[in-house]
Amino acid sequence: MRYNNTYVNLDTRLHHEQPPTPLENPRYGHFNTQVAQQLGWTDDNELMENWVDILGGLYVPASFKPLAMAYAGHQFGQWAGQLGDGRGLLMAQVIDNNEQPQDLHLKGIGLTPYSRMGDGRAVLRSTIREYLCGHALNQLSIPSSNALGFVVSDTRVRRESMESGAALMRVADSHIRLGHVEWIASFAPDLLGEFTDYMIDTYYPECRDSDVPVLAFLTAVVERTARMIADWQLIGFAHGVMNTDNLSITGSTLDFGPFGFMERFNPSWINNHSDYTGRYAYQNQPAIGHWNLNVWLPHFMRLEGITRDTLAECLAPYEATFMQYYQQGLCQKLGLPHQSESLALAFEWLTLLEDNLLDYTNSFRALLGLISPDEHPYERQLLTTLIAELDEEAQTVWQDWSTRYTAQVQSLSVESAIETMKNHNPVYVLRNSMAQRAITAAEQGQLEEVNRVFELLANPFSIQDIATDLDTTPPSPNAPQKPISCSS
Repeated sequence: MRYNNTYVNLDTRLHHEQPPTPLENPRYGHFNTQVAQQLGWTDDNELMENWVDILGGLYVPASFKPLAMAYAGHQFGQWAGQLGDGRGLLMAQVIDNNEQPQDLHLKGIGLTPYSRMGDGRAVLRSTIREYLCGHALNQLSIPSSNALGFVVSDTRVRRESMESGAALMRVADSHIRLGHVEWIASFAPDLLGEFTDYMIDTYYPECRDSDVPVLAFLTAVVERTARMIADWQLIGFAHGVMNTDNLSITGSTLDFGPFGFMERFNPSWINNHSDYTGRYAYQNQPAIGHWNLNVWLPHFMRLEGITRDTLAECLAPYEATFMQYYQQGLCQKLGLPHQSESLALAFEWLTLLEDNLLDYTNSFRALLGLISPDEHPYERQLLTTLIAELDEEAQTVWQDWSTRYTAQVQSLSVESAIETMKNHNPVYVLRNSMAQRAITAAEQGQLEEVNRVFELLANPFSIQDIATDLDTTPPSPNAPQKPISCSS
């Protein structure tokens, strides 16, 4: 690998250098060959031969420079003060085979000075969820951290009960969060200029060509964040914990806790057991992204030439960027061009889904069974299931909408619409039930289901022989949508 360990050279107030605390008897969990090849990991015999021990904390290659980062943040809208890497270490930074910077971050590897009341460990269930979700989002072309692999162990970890400890090597284009700047503003304001230069030079070098590089950088972060959240909304993904310490400066999904992929369409869905007010409900994600950025940006007024007015100009593109990206994507999911007639049909469609609690992923895919039934038998069956769930009044609404939608598609190019729909409507997403089946098997020492789900999510837009009916079956309309616990 091409190492590029630069964070370790920053002011020592920003981090704490330390080795990992080994897990007891770490063993193979799963290894992501695609990520390993992208990093150049597979070209290094030392890394390949020792990857289980590396992830288990038993072996630290000489080129690694493990450290825990300090950062702060607003959690559920309230200032939380100093936070930081409480159970993870930035092990190394590299330049991958696409000439992009990547961080290798080992999660679940023991206490750090920032552990607060935690034990520095991660349990198997949350490790598997994060591993599969990062993989799923990447294969859906949504900017996200991924993972090199994970290991299981004999270490016991207490949560609500005693569980198996595990560790995951997370790979992300950056682990710098909005909360890093919040920490600097509160605890080391003299570092803001240096740290801002580091963020620009490392992650946004193109902004150096601007008249005011700082403002170009801030605007780019705003726009990338807006596009990421539009991606989430389009695929039905809810992050669950959009605290400022969980949002990356690169607009890539980071920190999977109580996340979820929408099943029965309910925009007010809350997937976080601890989100008592619904702050991070699916429908609130775009507004929360704006709120987080609005809290983050004023810290840069400490820099020369940065004013409240210029920061307002940086934030101003957020809504337009989000709406443009989301509306265009919504039209693409229907195979239609981005125009007013298409948007009207799209929002009527979402209302039909919401009013009847239809499955989000299956319903969009089922439209292929409407416009091209003979060539899409799987989608034709999805459509049959969808229609059977509609009552008499909803059937009338459906007939009217489907007639107008079909006419709109046929007035354009049906073949082009089909291709667009297939590329924007997955067959498979990581449903909670799917993840739970893999977790249950893994807790019994059987990792085959983790591998099957991983392979299934590697090609989410194509129907696959390894799939089962359970992979695409939503809960019943009356089933409660169970939130996920934060304990991990």
